[in-house]
Amino acid sequence: MEKGTIILLNGVSSSGKTTLSKEIVRLLPDYFHLSIDDFDLVIEQMEDREKGRLIPVPTEYFFHRTVAMFSDRGTNLVVDQLLHDRFTMDDCFKVLQDYPVFFVGVHCPIQELEQRERARGDREPGLSKRQLQFVHQQNEPYDIEVNTFQESYAASAKKICDKLQEQKPPHIWALMEHRSQLTT
Repeated sequence: MEKGTIILLNGVSSSGKTTLSKEIVRLLPDYFHLSIDDFDLVIEQMEDREKGRLIPVPTEYFFHRTVAMFSDRGTNLVVDQLLHDRFTMDDCFKVLQDYPVFFVGVHCPIQELEQRERARGDREPGLSKRQLQFVHQQNEPYDIEVNTFQESYAASAKKICDKLQEQKPPHIWALMEHRSQLTT
């Protein structure tokens, strides 16, 4: 069975990944949206955080393997992810290195990120600013980058879909070629 394509969106909180994912799925109806935020809710329901009964493995560990499992069954995904630290980035690259990943950098200026955080009210103020100290600072090997402030979500999604079609089928995401480019 042919592996499903993974459109992997990487960006900080409030950069617009979820809205962008939904727009891409609208343009590519044979794709399904899978978010790390939604996946974290599953883990949260399993744990008893008040009593400190926690799963001793980062959520991303399970998430990356779930993404691979869907792809192994031929399911195309738009993955809303945040590669926010070395473990998360390395684990994602390791698990998905032999998969057809189309890697997208999702950007937004800090002033707009802060405004979106305030408007949402469900994010800790300054979260995206702190995340920007790592995200997009590692020479990530993006296939395309979009800015959800400079372009509409619809225009950004179309740009991603057009670029994906140019690379159809997407290359296998061989991180080893890019490992030396990543900041340690």
